[in-house]
Amino acid sequence: MKVYNCPNEAEIKEIVKRPAFDISELNAKVSVILNDVKLNADDALRRYGREFDKCDLVDLSVSQDEFDTADASVSSELKDAISLAVSTIEKFHDSQREKERVIETASGVFCWRRSVPIERIGIYVPAGTAPLFSTVLMLAIPARIAGCREVVLCSPPDKNGKIGDAILYAARVCGVTNVFKVGGAQAIAAMAFGTESLPKVFKIFGPGNQYVTSAKQLVAQTGTAIDLPAGPSEVAILADETCVPAFVAADLLSQAEHGVDSQCLLVATDTSIADEVFAAIERQLAVLARKDIAQAALENSSVVIEPDLSKAIALINQYAPEHLIIAVREADAVANHISNAGSVFLGNYSTESAGDYASGTNHTLPTNGYARNYSGVSLDSFVKKITFQKLTDQGLRTLGPAIEIMAAAEGLDAHKNAVSIRLEALT
Repeated sequence: MKVYNCPNEAEIKEIVKRPAFDISELNAKVSVILNDVKLNADDALRRYGREFDKCDLVDLSVSQDEFDTADASVSSELKDAISLAVSTIEKFHDSQREKERVIETASGVFCWRRSVPIERIGIYVPAGTAPLFSTVLMLAIPARIAGCREVVLCSPPDKNGKIGDAILYAARVCGVTNVFKVGGAQAIAAMAFGTESLPKVFKIFGPGNQYVTSAKQLVAQTGTAIDLPAGPSEVAILADETCVPAFVAADLLSQAEHGVDSQCLLVATDTSIADEVFAAIERQLAVLARKDIAQAALENSSVVIEPDLSKAIALINQYAPEHLIIAVREADAVANHISNAGSVFLGNYSTESAGDYASGTNHTLPTNGYARNYSGVSLDSFVKKITFQKLTDQGLRTLGPAIEIMAAAEGLDAHKNAVSIRLEALT
């Protein structure tokens, strides 16, 4: 990890900068896949299955027997853990329901807003270096609470044409039965355009590799909504002398093991804290199954020594991390000064892993600095907000003259007349 001591403005710009890639070649390759699926539908999906997943599928959908086999294969311990996570995620997202309120904005003028579920949504669940069954919980549960009528789930199969047992079990627990053995950019294309087997959806959720990310961004230009812009996962940790260095090291490594392009940023108020964290990382890294991935990620990550807490907070806000762990004295007070972060974890016992799995908050969060202007996935992500208004005759009398004046000022005679003709009818 590269160390910066009391960084100046130029160094701060370097610290908060995310890796920039020329994606023109990637987008060109993905565009070919998208167009192929749009034109050739299931035939293209089966061909890509043979090419990328090394399996030859006749039926792209998961059968009832496969769900049953997965149910029998998942351990009781994992089932209990998933059950706990389901309960916390349900509780937190159910609390986000918005009560409909009718507001009388002027005499006789009534306005209100209603949350209406998006009818069809698609969920993409990666299964490359790790089968992310937790993603099923984070996306399918709020979709169900929101009332989405149809949920389609895609996940890449293994060479035997099977989707991971935990993914299928989580899908069944969440009430998702429309599951398909399709991965990569081709899965995004299938959900965006529809095929003989896969229904077209209106919004696509879920993480993925650079091909999936590119596909989501490209289909968003053709009318299919997506959850949010995505990039490599990241964590920032703000730590002072009250932190537990072993905990900080564990959290950095838990982020680093996501992938070699994951980003970690440690902002410590003293050099001794960073030294203790480095020592703990060395001890913990040695026993990790994914140590090579974590090591590569850490090599591209940064440590900042900044004794001035206000400057440290300013740096964090400028970085706008996906995950932020605040391991300092008076963490709650410090949190009040955080304006840019996807999800915040307060105190020594609030590990990022809790949010990833079972605290109840959603782990689908803005990365790559998008926490400056995007929220993480919530119940609102699965609904549309439709506004309504109702004017009584008194309401028209109240607003009508002002509307006539404003329409005339804009030179829109028909707009003015739509009011005038009604006012005349009331005389």
